[in-house]
Amino acid sequence: MLENISEQKFTCIMCPLGCEVTVKSDDARNITQVTGNQCKKGEAYAREEFVAPKRMLTTTVAVVGAYMGRLPVRTTGLIPKDRQIECAREISKVKISKLVKSGNVIIKDLLGLGVDVVATRDLG
Repeated sequence: MLENISEQKFTCIMCPLGCEVTVKSDDARNITQVTGNQCKKGEAYAREEFVAPKRMLTTTVAVVGAYMGRLPVRTTGLIPKDRQIECAREISKVKISKLVKSGNVIIKDLLGLGVDVVATRDLG
């Protein structure tokens, strides 16, 4: 019986080279081969993208009683790509009404993912 092999291509973002990396897997989604990367970082990136892609989330929160209506924020680490909308909804519930410095934690341990949401600009 022939093994079912699938293939997925990624453009690596780990360095300026932008290698086109190909990940091949069997029918059980086990990685069987990674090609096209010019360094180990590219291979690691492609494997992570294939198995469990993650992203940094940047957005804004509402500001009450200030000249600036929104405060830019970001996560302090990567979150699972498939949970970004859920995280954005949680962040959208926040309303800031006090002075905040860039780097101050706005939400601690966002949805139990082990990352905080921090201000990326001073408010006040």
